Parts: sequence; structure tokens; C-alpha cells
Amino acid sequence: MSLTDTAIRKAKPRDKPYKLYDERGLFLLVNLKGGKWWRFKYRFDGKEKQLSLGVYPDVGLKDARELRDDARKQVAAGINPSENRKAKRLTRNTQSANTFEVIAREWVSNKSSGWVDEHTKRIIGRLEKGVFPYIGSMPIVDINAPKLLEVVRRIEERPAVETAHIAVAE
Repeated sequence: MSLTDTAIRKAKPRDKPYKLYDERGLFLLVNLKGGKWWRFKYRFDGKEKQLSLGVYPDVGLKDARELRDDARKQVAAGINPSENRKAKRLTRNTQSANTFEVIAREWVSNKSSGWVDEHTKRIIGRLEKGVFPYIGSMPIVDINAPKLLEVVRRIEERPAVETAHIAVAE
């Protein structure tokens, strides 16, 4: 028997956590304080595993079923959904640590010991105004010459042509 949205809404806390089962490994865990968590139970390499799919009502029944179906496809393809999620999170964290802005600020920090404070402030200000809004959040590996040229052209369009020439020279 499948869960319904009405049954989920009516689920009240009990003296200990309990599960409301949907189908194909999906269930809703209702805790003592009334919190409701979607879980997907599956077997991988002969071991039982669980994957968290979100909190109800932020993740509705339809969305939970779609997430379950995606996870089932991964299991069928020989991919552990839990490990896959961890790998994606690690990749995102690594990419965010290697964005243009992070690396540019590190570069300024390393170089600024030989600069006067006004020059450091001027360089950071130029980067914050003319570069970071366009490519600051991009992973450094995704930035190529055409992308840099696009940023320089935007700076040239402003009444700051001198800055565009300095940005290229530095």
C-alpha cells in the first residue's frame, strides 16, 4: 500500500520513532517530536543501507518518490547513492575552494607584503568591482582566455579604460 499526502500530514508523534512505508524502499520516519524524515532503504554489496532524502514538508511525497527512483537507478547501475552523494559534495567543496576569487585573494595576500597598503586596497577594489562579479565564483579550471577577454571588455565599457589596461598588465 502506498502512502498518501493525507496520511503523512495526519501522522503524529508516538512514544518512540516509527516508520510509514511507501513502496520500493521509501519510508517516512516520524520522530518523537513530530519531525518527519524521508529515507530510502536499499541493499548494496550485500549490505543494507539507508539514504536520507529530506524532511517533510520541504520534500513532498512526489519529490521523495522521484529522489527514490533516482537512487534506485544508481543502485541498478552499480553505484552506491550514498557514496555518490559524498563524492559530489566533496567535488563541490573542492571547486568552491578553487574559485577565481579565492585564488585571487590568496595571490593578493601573498604579494601584498611588498606593496604599500594603498596599492593593496586599490587592487582588491578593482577586483571586487570589475572582476569578481563576473568570474569570482567560477572554478579556476573553467576560466579561459575568451572569458577573461569578456571581463576586460566589460571594464573597458565603463569609464575605467585605464583599469582594463592595468588588469591585463598585472
